[in-house]
Amino acid sequence: MKKTNCTLNSGLVLLALASLLPKVSGADAPATAPLTTDWQKPVWLTDLSLGVKETYDDNIFGVSGDGAMAKQSSWVTTISPKFGFNFAPLLGNQSLFQVVSFVYAPDFALYHNDQTESYDAQRIGNTIKGADGNFSYNLDNSFTFIDGSSVAPIYTTPDDNWRSGFGAAMPLARSKQIQERAKVSLRYDWENWFLRPTASLLCYDMMTDLRSTPGYQNYPSRGDVNGGADGGYKLTKDFALTLGYRYGYQYQDALPSNIDPHRFSSANHYQRILLGFEGKPWNWLTVAFQAGPDFRTYGDSAPVQDTTAQTYYGEGSLTADVTANDSFTLKYKQWQFVAFTGKVPCYDSSGELNYHRKVTKDLSFDLGGRMGCVDFNEGYGADLKNTNKKKDYLYAVTAGVNYAFTTHLTGTVSYTLNMGRNGEDDLAVIKQNPEYREFNENLVSVGMLYKF
Repeated sequence: MKKTNCTLNSGLVLLALASLLPKVSGADAPATAPLTTDWQKPVWLTDLSLGVKETYDDNIFGVSGDGAMAKQSSWVTTISPKFGFNFAPLLGNQSLFQVVSFVYAPDFALYHNDQTESYDAQRIGNTIKGADGNFSYNLDNSFTFIDGSSVAPIYTTPDDNWRSGFGAAMPLARSKQIQERAKVSLRYDWENWFLRPTASLLCYDMMTDLRSTPGYQNYPSRGDVNGGADGGYKLTKDFALTLGYRYGYQYQDALPSNIDPHRFSSANHYQRILLGFEGKPWNWLTVAFQAGPDFRTYGDSAPVQDTTAQTYYGEGSLTADVTANDSFTLKYKQWQFVAFTGKVPCYDSSGELNYHRKVTKDLSFDLGGRMGCVDFNEGYGADLKNTNKKKDYLYAVTAGVNYAFTTHLTGTVSYTLNMGRNGEDDLAVIKQNPEYREFNENLVSVGMLYKF
Protein backbone atom coordinates (compact mmCIF):
# COMPACT_ATOMS: atom_id res chain seq x y z
CA MET A 1 0.00 0.00 0.00
CA LYS A 2 1.32 3.44 -0.87
CA LYS A 3 2.38 5.46 2.13
CA THR A 4 0.49 8.70 2.72
CA ASN A 5 2.69 11.58 3.84
CA CYS A 6 0.01 14.20 4.30
CA THR A 7 -2.99 14.21 6.53
CA LEU A 8 -5.68 16.82 6.89
CA ASN A 9 -4.16 18.45 9.96
CA SER A 10 -6.77 21.07 10.40
CA GLY A 11 -10.48 21.28 9.70
CA LEU A 12 -13.15 23.60 10.91
CA VAL A 13 -16.62 22.08 11.20
CA LEU A 14 -18.90 24.85 12.36
CA LEU A 15 -22.56 25.00 11.39
CA ALA A 16 -24.27 28.35 11.88
CA LEU A 17 -28.03 28.44 11.38
CA ALA A 18 -29.53 31.89 10.91
CA SER A 19 -32.51 33.48 9.27
CA LEU A 20 -31.52 33.73 5.62
CA LEU A 21 -34.85 35.15 4.45
CA PRO A 22 -35.58 38.85 4.83
CA LYS A 23 -37.83 39.54 7.80
CA VAL A 24 -41.34 40.81 7.14
CA SER A 25 -42.68 43.23 9.70
CA GLY A 26 -45.83 42.43 11.59
CA ALA A 27 -48.74 44.60 12.72
CA ASP A 28 -46.75 47.83 12.57
CA ALA A 29 -46.18 47.47 8.82
CA PRO A 30 -48.50 49.28 6.43
CA ALA A 31 -51.08 46.99 4.89
CA THR A 32 -49.85 47.93 1.40
CA ALA A 33 -46.13 47.26 2.09
CA PRO A 34 -44.78 44.97 -0.67
CA LEU A 35 -42.80 41.84 0.12
CA THR A 36 -39.12 42.29 -0.79
CA THR A 37 -37.29 39.67 -2.82
CA ASP A 38 -33.80 41.01 -2.03
CA TRP A 39 -31.67 38.62 -0.03
CA GLN A 40 -29.01 39.97 2.29
CA LYS A 41 -26.04 37.80 3.21
CA PRO A 42 -25.59 37.33 6.95
CA VAL A 43 -22.47 38.98 8.29
CA TRP A 44 -20.70 35.64 8.84
CA LEU A 45 -21.18 34.56 5.19
CA THR A 46 -18.19 36.20 3.47
CA ASP A 47 -18.25 34.45 0.07
CA LEU A 48 -20.99 32.87 -1.98
CA SER A 49 -20.28 32.76 -5.71
CA LEU A 50 -20.30 30.62 -8.83
CA GLY A 51 -17.79 30.93 -11.66
CA VAL A 52 -17.80 29.30 -15.10
CA LYS A 53 -14.84 29.53 -17.47
CA GLU A 54 -14.17 28.18 -20.95
CA THR A 55 -10.50 27.90 -21.98
CA TYR A 56 -8.75 26.85 -25.16
CA ASP A 57 -5.31 25.34 -24.41
CA ASP A 58 -3.25 24.57 -27.53
CA ASN A 59 -0.52 22.52 -25.76
CA ILE A 60 -1.79 20.67 -22.68
CA PHE A 61 1.42 18.62 -22.18
CA GLY A 62 3.97 21.37 -22.86
CA VAL A 63 5.84 19.67 -25.69
CA SER A 64 7.65 21.08 -28.70
CA GLY A 65 5.84 19.03 -31.30
CA ASP A 66 9.14 18.43 -33.11
CA GLY A 67 9.50 14.87 -31.85
CA ALA A 68 7.24 11.86 -32.11
CA MET A 69 4.82 13.31 -29.52
CA ALA A 70 2.60 15.85 -31.27
CA LYS A 71 1.03 18.81 -29.54
CA GLN A 72 -2.38 18.11 -28.04
CA SER A 73 -4.98 20.84 -27.65
CA SER A 74 -8.26 20.90 -25.77
CA TRP A 75 -11.21 23.01 -24.78
CA VAL A 76 -11.50 23.08 -20.98
CA THR A 77 -14.66 23.90 -19.05
CA THR A 78 -14.10 24.85 -15.42
CA ILE A 79 -16.91 25.30 -12.89
CA SER A 80 -15.89 26.98 -9.62
CA PRO A 81 -18.36 27.47 -6.77
CA LYS A 82 -17.12 29.17 -3.59
CA PHE A 83 -18.46 29.23 -0.04
CA GLY A 84 -16.77 31.33 2.63
CA PHE A 85 -17.60 31.77 6.31
CA ASN A 86 -16.16 33.94 9.07
CA PHE A 87 -17.61 33.00 12.43
CA ALA A 88 -15.78 35.68 14.45
CA PRO A 89 -18.75 38.12 14.31
CA LEU A 90 -20.86 35.51 16.11
CA LEU A 91 -18.47 35.71 19.09
CA GLY A 92 -19.41 39.29 19.92
CA ASN A 93 -17.27 42.35 20.56
CA GLN A 94 -13.83 40.87 21.26
CA SER A 95 -10.38 40.81 19.64
CA LEU A 96 -8.93 37.41 20.58
CA PHE A 97 -10.69 35.88 17.55
CA GLN A 98 -10.75 38.53 14.84
CA VAL A 99 -11.04 35.96 12.03
CA VAL A 100 -12.31 32.38 12.24
CA SER A 101 -12.82 31.52 8.61
CA PHE A 102 -13.61 28.45 6.56
CA VAL A 103 -13.55 28.53 2.75
CA TYR A 104 -14.58 25.77 0.37
CA ALA A 105 -13.59 26.60 -3.22
CA PRO A 106 -13.55 23.56 -5.53
CA ASP A 107 -12.77 23.48 -9.25
CA PHE A 108 -14.38 20.98 -11.61
CA ALA A 109 -12.38 20.90 -14.86
CA LEU A 110 -13.45 18.98 -17.95
CA TYR A 111 -10.96 18.50 -20.82
CA HIS A 112 -13.21 17.90 -23.81
CA ASN A 113 -10.53 16.60 -26.19
CA ASP A 114 -8.70 14.39 -23.66
CA GLN A 115 -10.94 13.39 -20.79
CA THR A 116 -8.11 11.50 -19.04
CA GLU A 117 -6.82 14.97 -18.04
CA SER A 118 -10.12 16.04 -16.44
CA TYR A 119 -10.01 16.51 -12.67
CA ASP A 120 -11.86 17.77 -9.59
CA ALA A 121 -9.90 19.91 -7.13
CA GLN A 122 -11.41 20.00 -3.64
CA ARG A 123 -9.94 23.05 -1.88
CA ILE A 124 -10.48 23.92 1.78
CA GLY A 125 -8.92 26.92 3.51
CA ASN A 126 -8.90 27.82 7.21
CA THR A 127 -7.69 31.01 8.88
CA ILE A 128 -7.72 31.87 12.58
CA LYS A 129 -6.39 35.28 13.53
CA GLY A 130 -6.57 37.41 16.63
CA ALA A 131 -4.87 39.57 19.24
CA ASP A 132 -4.84 40.29 22.95
CA GLY A 133 -2.94 43.38 23.97
CA ASN A 134 0.64 43.13 22.68
CA PHE A 135 0.16 39.51 21.65
CA SER A 136 -1.16 38.51 18.22
CA TYR A 137 -1.27 35.34 16.17
CA ASN A 138 -2.16 34.01 12.71
CA LEU A 139 -2.86 30.43 11.59
CA ASP A 140 -3.43 29.60 7.90
CA ASN A 141 -4.05 26.20 6.35
CA SER A 142 -4.82 25.30 2.74
CA PHE A 143 -5.80 21.71 1.91
CA THR A 144 -6.35 20.44 -1.64
CA PHE A 145 -7.35 17.01 -2.89
CA ILE A 146 -7.05 16.69 -6.66
CA ASP A 147 -9.12 13.80 -7.93
CA GLY A 148 -7.41 13.41 -11.27
CA SER A 149 -5.78 10.66 -13.25
CA SER A 150 -3.72 8.14 -11.28
CA VAL A 151 -1.78 7.29 -14.46
CA ALA A 152 0.92 9.76 -15.48
CA PRO A 153 1.79 10.52 -19.12
CA ILE A 154 4.09 8.34 -21.23
CA TYR A 155 6.46 10.51 -23.22
CA THR A 156 8.25 9.53 -26.38
CA THR A 157 11.74 8.91 -25.00
CA PRO A 158 12.78 6.19 -22.54
CA ASP A 159 14.11 8.89 -20.23
CA ASP A 160 12.04 12.06 -19.90
CA ASN A 161 14.97 14.10 -18.61
CA TRP A 162 15.22 15.69 -22.04
CA ARG A 163 11.79 17.29 -21.58
CA SER A 164 11.36 20.80 -20.20
CA GLY A 165 10.77 20.71 -16.46
CA PHE A 166 8.00 23.30 -16.88
CA GLY A 167 6.28 21.28 -19.59
CA ALA A 168 6.39 18.05 -17.60
CA ALA A 169 4.89 19.89 -14.61
CA MET A 170 1.63 20.58 -16.46
CA PRO A 171 0.12 17.07 -16.21
CA LEU A 172 1.56 16.81 -12.68
CA ALA A 173 -0.70 19.66 -11.54
CA ARG A 174 -3.77 17.72 -12.73
CA SER A 175 -2.76 14.30 -11.36
CA LYS A 176 -4.27 12.60 -8.33
CA GLN A 177 -2.66 13.97 -5.17
CA ILE A 178 -3.04 15.76 -1.86
CA GLN A 179 -1.47 19.17 -1.33
CA GLU A 180 -1.25 20.94 1.99
CA ARG A 181 0.21 24.30 2.94
CA ALA A 182 0.14 25.59 6.50
CA LYS A 183 1.74 28.47 8.38
CA VAL A 184 1.57 29.45 12.03
CA SER A 185 3.01 32.66 13.48
CA LEU A 186 2.85 34.15 16.96
CA ARG A 187 3.96 37.69 17.73
CA TYR A 188 4.66 39.81 20.80
CA ASP A 189 5.27 43.55 20.42
CA TRP A 190 7.23 45.99 22.52
CA GLU A 191 7.54 49.70 21.75
CA ASN A 192 10.46 49.34 19.32
CA TRP A 193 10.83 45.57 18.95
CA PHE A 194 8.84 42.42 18.23
CA LEU A 195 9.46 38.67 18.44
CA ARG A 196 7.68 36.28 16.07
CA PRO A 197 8.00 32.47 16.39
CA THR A 198 6.84 30.77 13.19
CA ALA A 199 6.46 27.37 11.50
CA SER A 200 5.37 26.24 8.03
CA LEU A 201 4.49 23.08 6.11
CA LEU A 202 4.45 22.27 2.39
CA CYS A 203 3.39 18.79 1.29
CA TYR A 204 2.74 17.01 -2.02
CA ASP A 205 1.43 13.49 -1.45
CA MET A 206 1.34 11.97 -4.92
CA MET A 207 -1.19 9.23 -5.63
CA THR A 208 -0.18 8.35 -9.18
CA ASP A 209 1.03 4.89 -10.17
CA LEU A 210 4.77 4.21 -10.16
CA ARG A 211 5.82 2.21 -13.21
CA SER A 212 9.00 1.02 -14.92
CA THR A 213 7.50 1.52 -18.40
CA PRO A 214 10.02 3.36 -20.66
CA GLY A 215 9.06 7.02 -20.98
CA TYR A 216 6.52 6.86 -18.11
CA GLN A 217 6.61 9.89 -15.80
CA ASN A 218 6.94 8.88 -12.13
CA TYR A 219 6.03 11.43 -9.46
CA PRO A 220 7.46 10.76 -5.95
CA SER A 221 5.92 12.47 -2.92
CA ARG A 222 7.88 15.36 -1.42
CA GLY A 223 7.58 18.10 1.14
CA ASP A 224 9.16 20.77 3.32
CA VAL A 225 8.64 21.61 7.00
CA ASN A 226 10.48 24.23 9.05
CA GLY A 227 10.30 26.29 12.20
CA GLY A 228 12.11 29.21 13.77
CA ALA A 229 11.65 32.83 14.78
CA ASP A 230 12.06 36.40 13.57
CA GLY A 231 13.12 39.39 15.62
CA GLY A 232 12.14 42.83 14.36
CA TYR A 233 13.32 46.38 15.03
CA LYS A 234 10.72 49.06 14.19
CA LEU A 235 12.15 51.95 12.21
CA THR A 236 8.66 53.45 12.20
CA LYS A 237 5.30 52.31 13.56
CA ASP A 238 4.57 50.33 10.37
CA PHE A 239 8.03 49.42 9.02
CA ALA A 240 10.70 47.16 10.53
CA LEU A 241 14.02 45.42 9.90
CA THR A 242 14.10 41.70 10.72
CA LEU A 243 16.60 38.97 11.57
CA GLY A 244 15.41 35.37 11.43
CA TYR A 245 16.47 31.75 11.76
CA ARG A 246 14.88 28.56 10.36
CA TYR A 247 15.60 24.89 10.91
CA GLY A 248 13.90 22.60 8.42
CA TYR A 249 13.66 19.27 6.68
CA GLN A 250 12.83 18.41 3.07
CA TYR A 251 11.74 14.87 2.27
CA GLN A 252 11.52 13.04 -1.03
CA ASP A 253 10.31 9.47 -1.50
CA ALA A 254 12.75 7.13 -3.22
CA LEU A 255 11.40 5.38 -6.29
CA PRO A 256 11.05 1.56 -6.15
CA SER A 257 14.15 -0.45 -7.01
CA ASN A 258 12.63 -1.75 -10.25
CA ILE A 259 12.50 1.89 -11.44
CA ASP A 260 15.63 3.29 -9.76
CA PRO A 261 18.08 0.54 -8.66
CA HIS A 262 20.05 3.10 -6.61
CA ARG A 263 16.91 4.34 -4.80
CA PHE A 264 18.21 7.90 -4.84
CA SER A 265 16.56 10.50 -2.62
CA SER A 266 17.57 14.12 -2.07
CA ALA A 267 16.00 14.39 1.40
CA ASN A 268 17.95 16.87 3.53
CA HIS A 269 18.07 18.99 6.65
CA TYR A 270 18.79 22.72 6.39
CA GLN A 271 19.36 25.87 8.41
CA ARG A 272 18.75 29.43 7.24
CA ILE A 273 19.77 32.85 8.52
CA LEU A 274 17.51 35.55 7.09
CA LEU A 275 17.82 39.32 6.96
CA GLY A 276 14.81 41.28 5.85
CA PHE A 277 12.43 44.20 6.06
CA GLU A 278 8.64 44.38 6.10
CA GLY A 279 5.71 46.73 6.48
CA LYS A 280 4.69 50.07 4.96
CA PRO A 281 7.54 52.54 4.49
CA TRP A 282 4.95 54.81 2.86
CA ASN A 283 1.17 54.69 2.90
CA TRP A 284 0.98 53.56 -0.73
CA LEU A 285 3.68 50.84 -0.52
CA THR A 286 3.63 47.46 1.29
CA VAL A 287 6.78 45.30 1.23
CA ALA A 288 8.07 42.06 2.75
CA PHE A 289 11.48 40.56 1.99
CA GLN A 290 13.82 38.01 3.58
CA ALA A 291 17.06 36.55 2.24
CA GLY A 292 20.20 34.83 3.45
CA PRO A 293 22.45 31.77 3.36
CA ASP A 294 20.95 28.27 3.38
CA PHE A 295 23.11 25.43 4.80
CA ARG A 296 22.23 21.89 3.59
CA THR A 297 23.04 18.42 4.92
CA TYR A 298 22.11 15.54 2.58
CA GLY A 299 21.98 11.83 3.36
CA ASP A 300 24.06 9.08 1.79
CA SER A 301 21.39 8.30 -0.82
CA ALA A 302 21.39 11.83 -2.26
CA PRO A 303 23.00 12.09 -5.73
CA VAL A 304 24.59 15.51 -5.12
CA GLN A 305 28.07 16.88 -5.61
CA ASP A 306 28.32 18.26 -2.07
CA THR A 307 26.43 16.71 0.86
CA THR A 308 27.01 19.86 2.97
CA ALA A 309 26.22 22.46 0.34
CA GLN A 310 25.57 26.14 1.01
CA THR A 311 22.90 27.76 -1.16
CA TYR A 312 20.88 30.98 -1.13
CA TYR A 313 17.28 31.56 -0.04
CA GLY A 314 15.31 34.68 -0.90
CA GLU A 315 11.61 35.54 -0.92
CA GLY A 316 9.71 38.79 -1.16
CA SER A 317 6.60 40.66 -2.26
CA LEU A 318 5.68 44.26 -3.01
CA THR A 319 2.35 46.00 -3.53
CA ALA A 320 2.32 49.59 -4.77
CA ASP A 321 -0.97 51.51 -4.98
CA VAL A 322 0.51 54.35 -7.03
CA THR A 323 -2.90 55.97 -7.64
CA ALA A 324 -6.49 55.24 -6.68
CA ASN A 325 -6.85 53.33 -9.97
CA ASP A 326 -3.37 51.89 -10.58
CA SER A 327 -1.52 49.22 -8.63
CA PHE A 328 1.54 47.00 -9.12
CA THR A 329 2.38 43.72 -7.39
CA LEU A 330 5.76 42.01 -7.45
CA LYS A 331 6.62 38.51 -6.17
CA TYR A 332 10.02 36.86 -6.00
CA LYS A 333 11.45 33.58 -4.70
CA GLN A 334 14.68 31.59 -5.00
CA TRP A 335 15.27 28.37 -3.10
CA GLN A 336 16.51 24.79 -3.22
CA PHE A 337 13.80 22.11 -3.27
CA VAL A 338 13.57 18.43 -4.14
CA ALA A 339 12.52 17.69 -7.73
CA PHE A 340 9.03 16.42 -8.57
CA THR A 341 10.57 13.79 -10.89
CA GLY A 342 12.85 12.40 -8.18
CA LYS A 343 16.61 11.95 -7.76
CA VAL A 344 18.51 15.26 -7.89
CA PRO A 345 17.46 18.48 -6.12
CA CYS A 346 16.35 21.54 -8.04
CA TYR A 347 17.25 25.22 -7.59
CA ASP A 348 13.98 27.03 -8.27
CA SER A 349 13.83 30.74 -9.13
CA SER A 350 10.73 32.78 -10.00
CA GLY A 351 9.71 36.39 -10.40
CA GLU A 352 6.30 37.86 -11.23
CA LEU A 353 5.16 41.43 -11.96
CA ASN A 354 1.49 42.40 -12.43
CA TYR A 355 -0.24 45.69 -13.18
CA HIS A 356 -3.91 46.38 -12.44
CA ARG A 357 -5.75 49.36 -13.92
CA LYS A 358 -9.26 50.40 -12.93
CA VAL A 359 -10.57 52.28 -15.97
CA THR A 360 -14.09 52.95 -14.71
CA LYS A 361 -16.24 51.73 -11.85
CA ASP A 362 -17.15 48.66 -13.92
CA LEU A 363 -14.16 48.15 -16.25
CA SER A 364 -10.60 47.09 -15.36
CA PHE A 365 -7.71 45.30 -16.99
CA ASP A 366 -4.59 43.41 -15.92
CA LEU A 367 -1.16 42.93 -17.50
CA GLY A 368 1.47 40.60 -16.15
CA GLY A 369 4.77 38.89 -16.77
CA ARG A 370 6.54 35.98 -15.13
CA MET A 371 9.99 34.43 -15.40
CA GLY A 372 10.99 31.09 -13.90
CA CYS A 373 14.11 28.95 -13.90
CA VAL A 374 14.72 25.39 -12.67
CA ASP A 375 18.32 24.22 -12.49
CA PHE A 376 19.02 20.49 -12.05
CA ASN A 377 22.81 20.61 -12.34
CA GLU A 378 23.54 19.12 -8.92
CA GLY A 379 23.52 15.48 -10.12
CA TYR A 380 26.59 13.26 -10.44
CA GLY A 381 27.46 9.60 -10.85
CA ALA A 382 27.77 7.26 -13.81
CA ASP A 383 24.06 7.20 -14.56
CA LEU A 384 23.30 10.78 -13.51
CA LYS A 385 26.26 12.71 -14.87
CA ASN A 386 24.53 13.45 -18.15
CA THR A 387 20.86 12.56 -17.82
CA ASN A 388 20.16 15.11 -15.06
CA LYS A 389 22.27 17.97 -16.33
CA LYS A 390 19.63 20.41 -17.48
CA LYS A 391 18.36 23.93 -16.96
CA ASP A 392 14.98 25.25 -18.04
CA TYR A 393 13.40 28.68 -18.30
CA LEU A 394 9.78 29.76 -18.50
CA TYR A 395 8.68 33.17 -19.76
CA ALA A 396 4.99 34.04 -19.46
CA VAL A 397 2.89 37.02 -20.53
CA THR A 398 -0.71 37.51 -19.38
CA ALA A 399 -3.46 40.00 -20.16
CA GLY A 400 -7.06 40.20 -18.99
CA VAL A 401 -10.14 42.44 -19.09
CA ASN A 402 -12.86 42.43 -16.42
CA TYR A 403 -16.28 44.04 -16.75
CA ALA A 404 -18.96 44.21 -14.05
CA PHE A 405 -22.34 43.97 -15.79
CA THR A 406 -24.12 44.31 -12.45
CA THR A 407 -23.12 44.39 -8.79
CA HIS A 408 -23.37 40.59 -8.86
CA LEU A 409 -22.22 39.54 -12.35
CA THR A 410 -18.69 40.02 -13.75
CA GLY A 411 -17.26 38.85 -17.06
CA THR A 412 -13.58 38.17 -17.82
CA VAL A 413 -11.57 37.62 -20.99
CA SER A 414 -7.90 36.64 -20.60
CA TYR A 415 -4.90 35.45 -22.60
CA THR A 416 -1.68 33.74 -21.47
CA LEU A 417 1.42 32.86 -23.48
CA ASN A 418 3.85 30.40 -21.84
CA MET A 419 7.26 29.99 -23.48
CA GLY A 420 9.48 27.16 -22.23
CA ARG A 421 13.12 27.57 -23.21
CA ASN A 422 16.24 25.44 -22.84
CA GLY A 423 19.09 26.90 -20.78
CA GLU A 424 21.53 23.98 -20.99
CA ASP A 425 23.63 23.70 -24.16
CA ASP A 426 26.41 21.44 -22.89
CA LEU A 427 25.05 18.06 -23.97
CA ALA A 428 25.39 16.45 -27.38
CA VAL A 429 21.78 15.30 -27.57
CA ILE A 430 20.55 18.82 -26.82
CA LYS A 431 22.87 20.35 -29.41
CA GLN A 432 21.46 17.97 -32.01
CA ASN A 433 17.86 19.02 -31.34
CA PRO A 434 17.56 21.89 -28.84
CA GLU A 435 13.97 22.64 -29.97
CA TYR A 436 12.89 19.28 -28.51
CA ARG A 437 13.21 20.76 -25.01
CA GLU A 438 11.30 23.97 -25.82
CA PHE A 439 7.61 24.73 -26.20
CA ASN A 440 4.99 27.45 -26.56
CA GLU A 441 1.54 27.30 -25.01
CA ASN A 442 -1.37 29.66 -25.73
CA LEU A 443 -4.41 29.85 -23.45
CA VAL A 444 -7.49 31.93 -24.20
CA SER A 445 -10.25 32.07 -21.58
CA VAL A 446 -13.72 33.56 -21.25
CA GLY A 447 -15.43 33.43 -17.89
CA MET A 448 -18.39 34.66 -15.86
CA LEU A 449 -18.57 35.08 -12.08
CA TYR A 450 -21.80 35.58 -10.15
CA LYS A 451 -21.50 36.76 -6.53
CA PHE A 452 -24.60 36.38 -4.39
